[in-house]
Amino acid sequence: MANISTKAQQMPASAIRKLVPYADAAKKQGVKVYHLNIGQPDIDSPECALNAVKGNMPQHVSYSHSAGIMELRQGLVEKYYRKIGIDIEVPEIIITVAGSESVNLALEIACDAGDEVIVLEPFYTNYNTFAFLNGITLKAIPTDIRNGFQVPPIEEFEKAITDRTRAILVCNPGNPSGTLYSKENMLAIGEIARKHDLFLISDEVYREFCYTDEPHFSAMNIPDLDQNVILVDSVSKRYNLCGVRVGCIISRNKEVMAAAMKFAQARLCPPVLGQMASIGALDTPDEYFTAVREEYIRRRDYMTGRLNKMEGVFTPVPMGAFYTIAELPVDDAESFAKWMLEEFRINGETTMITPAASFYKTPGYGKNHARLSYVLEIPEMEKAMTILEEGLKAYPGRTSGK
Repeated sequence: MANISTKAQQMPASAIRKLVPYADAAKKQGVKVYHLNIGQPDIDSPECALNAVKGNMPQHVSYSHSAGIMELRQGLVEKYYRKIGIDIEVPEIIITVAGSESVNLALEIACDAGDEVIVLEPFYTNYNTFAFLNGITLKAIPTDIRNGFQVPPIEEFEKAITDRTRAILVCNPGNPSGTLYSKENMLAIGEIARKHDLFLISDEVYREFCYTDEPHFSAMNIPDLDQNVILVDSVSKRYNLCGVRVGCIISRNKEVMAAAMKFAQARLCPPVLGQMASIGALDTPDEYFTAVREEYIRRRDYMTGRLNKMEGVFTPVPMGAFYTIAELPVDDAESFAKWMLEEFRINGETTMITPAASFYKTPGYGKNHARLSYVLEIPEMEKAMTILEEGLKAYPGRTSGK
């Protein structure tokens, strides 16, 4: 039998999706699974986005331009980015196959194999996947759950920089922590990037989900850093259009965008029907975002309140996105998550969470942490939390916690 490649053998499994077979097996047994494991909101997509596809279905779905449909690129520039204070021109944006392709492109453009990228941990697990695929080393700077995973002193960045460092990669607001970086945080990180002439790759796909009075501050607005910033964005979370797989990469650096265009041409084009939905989404009224934000605040407050009342559990209150990291009184969060899916039931129901060790790079970190997504309506979340609490009490590997 032919052998698969070493890369295929060593490819890291998705921390978010690798327990799906256990959930599928439970469902085949008739068990209802409450999914707190994935950032898949249950909120309706805007009608204008859906109608843009329903009402304009072409007779022949042809390729679009490799950089994306011009109407979408222009619409994003004029109807979205300029509206929120990010002043860019059409040549500075290329539509991608979701935000995931944007992250991968940014890493490919910024780094050669053997180079290093600084990240704050915990970080989105697919950063590790894309780094692996490109032969890049992630240098993780730890953050502390007890202070809400806030940005550590800038001296920690200086310690992590070597002659192979090419970029700093941030997610603001953060997945998996929900941490929101302030303007001061971003300016300080920008100063490090400027000082060492590093790329600053800023993943801002959760921009609309900020729960403070202070507005989100984009890396694109850091003064005198135009040639260093690469912005990653997506319509998935903002418009609840996860399945359309449309994102974008943005930079004022012409060399970056010329390189991105070559990669874009190699994969031909982004999803055409997804781009059509994204064009329609640009007409989403402000009231939609206001209502969604308020709903997520209610869900966040309910989930974090319930978690912190559970014996041995601690979670900070996230200021962005729709995730929180919880410290659990268990010997191993992955073993606990599997046990919940395989063995624990209350009235034929169980809860699925994401073990968080794969969101960390430092060995041993996150072993008893889990990421939970507050993407269910509160009545459903109430049931999920009750099952989780009872499961923690019954789990054979329970520890004292806190």
